[in-house]
Amino acid sequence: MIDAGQEVDYVITWLEMTERPKWPWPQLPSGAPATLLPAARPPVWYFLALYDAVGRDFAWEDMFQRPQDELQAWLAHEDVTLHTLMRDGWPAGFFVLDARAGDVVDLAYFGLVPEVFGRGLGSFLLRTALLTSWSRPGVRAMTVNTCTLDHPRALGLYQRHGFSPVRRETRSRLLTRPIPEKEQC
Repeated sequence: MIDAGQEVDYVITWLEMTERPKWPWPQLPSGAPATLLPAARPPVWYFLALYDAVGRDFAWEDMFQRPQDELQAWLAHEDVTLHTLMRDGWPAGFFVLDARAGDVVDLAYFGLVPEVFGRGLGSFLLRTALLTSWSRPGVRAMTVNTCTLDHPRALGLYQRHGFSPVRRETRSRLLTRPIPEKEQC
């Protein structure tokens, strides 16, 4: 465990995709009942609950520091969409697409809760997010970023699904809450 108050170094990788993927819309993996629900103007508490459930072990802390009115304006923007993967009646993951830049859609947030890791939901959710983005008129590219504090397989998952690294940067941060130590990739 890396304790709150410790400074950690991490590497951010920015990635880009400039062509629509060729695969068809994915089918939900077999197993428990699941559905993907778009949220209409979700409240800040809902976004932060998902953000915390997915990012708690990966130092997702930044959004808790942003002013509530700023977050609400972002979530309510017509070019920002939040989708929740529900499985067995509870949120299993989510993604946020930010298309405010017009012809470039940013996969602003993406992830699964730890309880569903390893069940094939990550590829389903990512492929759905990508095709949802590319179905917007006029999209010429998608972007995403990840860092070495995220899930160790995040960077590889993005690359296997068509993203290419365009920039890397090393930063440091002071943790505000503990996170599990993990193998860095």
